Amino acid sequence: MNANQPLPEEKRQRCEVWTRVMGYHRPVAAFNPGKQSEHQERRHFREQR
Repeated sequence: MNANQPLPEEKRQRCEVWTRVMGYHRPVAAFNPGKQSEHQERRHFREQR
């Protein structure tokens, strides 16, 4: 399959997103609605090595 071709719906699956909160990792799906909204507003960055 070419990287530019979209994946058929029947082959797609949900991706579980984890984030680091207060020193430990936790799935975003386990957040309460307020924390999920806050997570969507966060700015993400990558530190250059």
